[in-house]
Amino acid sequence: MTEQPEGDGDVRELAEIPAVEVISRAAVMLMSSAAEKLGLGDDDPENSPRRDMDEARRLITALAGLITASVEYLGPHAGPLREGLQSLQKAFRESSAIPDAPGAGPGEKYTGPVY
Repeated sequence: MTEQPEGDGDVRELAEIPAVEVISRAAVMLMSSAAEKLGLGDDDPENSPRRDMDEARRLITALAGLITASVEYLGPHAGPLREGLQSLQKAFRESSAIPDAPGAGPGEKYTGPVY
């Protein structure tokens, strides 16, 4: 038996966490980070000091890859995660000074074109 440090009573061993929960948590972290990089957490996203379109593109693409690769395992979580991804893809397109061609936006090589 391994002793846990005091105060870590709520810590779970990674091996005990179901795969769908790990995947879902990773997806939510990618979504949150992408939203921040798009400036969506600020009143004026276009002038957000956190706005970084290049970083947002990377995060959205990673999210699209994760969701596409694991959709068959996500069960009821798949729909909301896909909707969140699509919302971020649309927000990216709307925020871009020069929008990507349909199918060339972040993650669209995994999800198909988002309009």
